[in-house]
Amino acid sequence: MKAIVQDHYGTSDQLVLTDVPDPVPGPGEVLVRVAAAGVDRGTCHVMTGLPLVARLGLGLRRPKDRIPGRDVAGTVVSLGQGVTTYAIGDAVFGTARGSFAELAVLPPTRMARCPSTVALEEAAAVPVSGLTALQALRAAKVTSGDRVLVIGASGGVGSFAVQLAVHLGAEVTGVCGPAKADLVRSLGAHRVVDHTTTPLETLGEQFDAVIDIAGHRPVGLLRRLLTERGALVVVGSEGGGRWLGGLERSIGAALLSPFVKQKLVMLVASENGSDLADLTEVIERGGLRPALERTFPLNEAGAAVDHVASGRARGKVVVTP
Repeated sequence: MKAIVQDHYGTSDQLVLTDVPDPVPGPGEVLVRVAAAGVDRGTCHVMTGLPLVARLGLGLRRPKDRIPGRDVAGTVVSLGQGVTTYAIGDAVFGTARGSFAELAVLPPTRMARCPSTVALEEAAAVPVSGLTALQALRAAKVTSGDRVLVIGASGGVGSFAVQLAVHLGAEVTGVCGPAKADLVRSLGAHRVVDHTTTPLETLGEQFDAVIDIAGHRPVGLLRRLLTERGALVVVGSEGGGRWLGGLERSIGAALLSPFVKQKLVMLVASENGSDLADLTEVIERGGLRPALERTFPLNEAGAAVDHVASGRARGKVVVTP
């Protein structure tokens, strides 16, 4: 099969399209013909091997997984021994260890049947970002009537977080750049804040939940945006150093949480089929739609990753074999 391979950390020049042997599903695994593979920020970090602490899991000198890509949607073509929950021909989506390819192997615990109301290309944009957004809102215990601030509202996770919070009945304020304000409004945000002209500390209001996806703002500043018992969920950071990449901020928030009235959460998202099924239900009821900006062919996967890494993407990007 054709696949993108990466034998070294570095720039997108390391991503090369080549022929590799077809994967074979082992016991308890499913082989999927890839219709599309989503590109998330994690894929960018896998490519560069940064922050360096991530290499403890990714591989110290080179990536352990030669084929990059996590998000995937496609059609089941083969079943490993013991798999009874899926059948050949099922349209599924989930996460794989190497989805930038024509075929990918998935465990049933990290997949679900595709929503019937969206195309496979749209479904491929959901898993990692959609799961992260869903679990962030659950960690903050967002309910109807809550005031929610989503920082980084126009990106992959943010575009899902805005829609899911609105679906829950929350009043959502989205933070983004001026070029993406219309997108965030279209996702249902009640208010859009341009971070290039309006410092968050000048908003003059407090929120029941702050979902911090982008930037590297101090935890103290974000806490001042919260109500007395509000919740801050730190999803990630793109402004930290080469070694920790902002991880120290997330850890610091989690360590402080037991000593303050506010709830401060360092989110570590879980890839699981149960939550994917929950997202499917919301999508099919019309409460969520992947904000798919661009589709790249597989041989331009490097350009797709660069586009996401640049911060220019409006919503989600996928590659298609």
